Amino acid sequence: MRFRQTLFCIALFAAGAVSGGYFFSGATPRSFLAFDDCKERCLKANELAGLIASAGIHRTPFFVPDVAVESDTCVAINYPRPTDRVHYVLFPKRDVRDIASLTPADLPYVAGCFALVRQLVERDKLRSYRVLTNGPGMQDIAYLHFHLFAIDSGSP
Repeated sequence: MRFRQTLFCIALFAAGAVSGGYFFSGATPRSFLAFDDCKERCLKANELAGLIASAGIHRTPFFVPDVAVESDTCVAINYPRPTDRVHYVLFPKRDVRDIASLTPADLPYVAGCFALVRQLVERDKLRSYRVLTNGPGMQDIAYLHFHLFAIDSGSP
């Protein structure tokens, strides 16, 4: 009985390690999880949320809720608590923490998000809109994303 439990625990650990390796293999390297006060070395809550969002968008985009439009490089969702009449959030399908950490390899993904902005503006006939991104100190989720807001649209 004890042998079975030990074998089950080893198998469960191995399955977790393999699935974690798969899901987070495309993510930008980050610090260790914070178990105590370790200042700059540890992952903060918004960074952990960004890492999980990155893995979800990169590896399992079919689980992303309320997708408005998607391309090979970006996904746009309807914001769950809109502050304006139209509010989308666009995520590149590449793990980028914020604009300051962009590399040349990230640029097609950011450009892909702006292509989706254009598509949404045309589709929804938006006239008065803005696109916003926040820096690391203002992000609820430490993962580059863009908000598309519009207070009016050409649609009735």
